[in-house]
Amino acid sequence: MAKFVLAGKTDCPHYAKAELLADSLQRSLPNFRIHKISILPQEWKEWLEATCRRNDWKHEQSPLVWRELVDQGGKGMLLGGFSDFLEHCQDYYSITSDMATDIMLRVASENLETKMNFIVEEQHRVSLIKPLHIWLSSALSPTCHFLIPNLLSAEVFPNTSTISLHLLDPEGNEERLQWLRMETENLALPLLHQVSIHTDLEQAFQEADVILLLDEWWSDDSDKEDEEEMKKKKVKGISDRYREYGRLIDTRANKEVKVIVSGDSFVNLRCSLLLDNARSIDSDQFVSVATQLENEAKAVIAKKLKVKTSDIKNVIVWGNISGSFYIDLQIAKVFNYDGAIKGPAFFSQPAKNILQERKWLETDFQDLVRRQRAAVASKSCRAAAMSLANGILAVLKAWNGICSPDEVFSMGVLCPGDYNLPDGIVLSIPVTFTDGKWSVLSDVTVGDELKERLQLFASELMQEKELGSENCTIVTNKEDTCILTTQTET
Repeated sequence: MAKFVLAGKTDCPHYAKAELLADSLQRSLPNFRIHKISILPQEWKEWLEATCRRNDWKHEQSPLVWRELVDQGGKGMLLGGFSDFLEHCQDYYSITSDMATDIMLRVASENLETKMNFIVEEQHRVSLIKPLHIWLSSALSPTCHFLIPNLLSAEVFPNTSTISLHLLDPEGNEERLQWLRMETENLALPLLHQVSIHTDLEQAFQEADVILLLDEWWSDDSDKEDEEEMKKKKVKGISDRYREYGRLIDTRANKEVKVIVSGDSFVNLRCSLLLDNARSIDSDQFVSVATQLENEAKAVIAKKLKVKTSDIKNVIVWGNISGSFYIDLQIAKVFNYDGAIKGPAFFSQPAKNILQERKWLETDFQDLVRRQRAAVASKSCRAAAMSLANGILAVLKAWNGICSPDEVFSMGVLCPGDYNLPDGIVLSIPVTFTDGKWSVLSDVTVGDELKERLQLFASELMQEKELGSENCTIVTNKEDTCILTTQTET
């Protein structure tokens, strides 16, 4: 089979003549195929240079003709321009074209008019599409490879017909983002409308309906700095970035935007900074995800009780998701436990009635949960990306109304006043979802011991905010030692 590609300027008379000749050959020869590429006049030069550079060709005029080696693979074989194509058709097929010049010009004019009409129609069609805009930050994070295939589905967004995915990574490599975009498009997901990439904040969060903020990546200078100095610089860098994110979300995102902050580093702090700088958006639209911690706690309990992880329900995470936290089992349930009391599949027992080792629950259990994530990271040389993606998806489904109203989630949210905590503090607390809205779970006991823990968690977060304050600056002395200074108003 002979397959030719004919490319040219839309208003080029020679392209019009070659096009009609190729159409004639395709109608009369069963093994002749032609693929036509019509390029607008103002775009022709750039397109031609890129195509020739990619294929190592030299060509300057319109049209450009090459042959695709369909049986051999590899790149196409350059045939040349209009005269070369005409000569080839005469030599191989004994067919030529005697089209008059005035007809060539008329066809070229019609081609341009048709192309422009098509562009207008396509723009109108696109304007009628109202996609859900999802922005994904730190898009080159390993989490995205688990998240994206499941994110763009009716299971997560049941009332959505089309989705535009925006991949943002200010520190990212544009070529790697392009590959991720291509890989996403190759999934052929029904809801996916388009994928765009962004390596700066020029268009960040424009018309955003959903924003998923993963961990920010920062350079590791561990050879030069001690751990405390590294933390100060990292907190300052993250704080500056998230104050800017907050301001951009405030001015560019839709007012009903849903913002989810996740990861392993300063999750509560990042969410708090967004809230401080996005004042025009309801604070209920900002949450940080503790689902990963919940599931890690469930896995520890399941292993001890010899049940499946999914048999453990309603585990609560209080506190600083990526810092100091407390795993609370006061309302946790266990299904399918092989103990003295058994029942059908829907029967459950309070976890604390089965796990009566209070010392283990308050010490070893808490430490095991803390070590669980570190163990996964050390074995895989990366954060628990699969678990993190699963946690984000679980919260999104619940937020979109796909969960039972009795299901309990732990999320970092702006704490309500009844916990007697400082203003602007984001702590992980238990919530439930009803009709796509979350509310604080009231059916839990917050005793004096837990209140004391919450005060400690709040104090830790206040210290993090102070480290990242705009009034704090980091300077370096002659010995390359990092010093944090705080400017005070007089």
